Amino acid sequence: MRLKYTIILFFLLSVFGLSTKAQSDVTLKNCTKHLGTEFISDGQQYKALLSGGEIAEFHTTFYAGNHYRIVSATGKDEGNVIFSIYDQENHLIFTNREHKNSPYWDFKFENSMNCTIEAKLNQKNVSSGFILMLIGFKQ
Repeated sequence: MRLKYTIILFFLLSVFGLSTKAQSDVTLKNCTKHLGTEFISDGQQYKALLSGGEIAEFHTTFYAGNHYRIVSATGKDEGNVIFSIYDQENHLIFTNREHKNSPYWDFKFENSMNCTIEAKLNQKNVSSGFILMLIGFKQ
């Protein structure tokens, strides 16, 4: 009896793991397509599993004189991630909410600055899921 439950549990965890990996792969593919050949990833993946109105917070430094592209995705549909960028004093620099939740945006920073990126799901379309953000810089 115990072996039967162990087998069932193992099977369910395996199926969940494959489903999660598949969603992660699709999300990564959607992000990287928006980096294109013009931008090179900074090598990091900013990921979070969100539910409801949760907000993911990521910290990064943007350097003076560089052109950046920030890309976001969740699953295969675009426009479901709302992201905002704040400076060190918590002043809003940019939000894609004002641009129909665009999946990417380009920036050029005149001064180096530490920033906080907040990301959340568009609750009108998605109630939970993985979000992925990539930051690329122009070659």
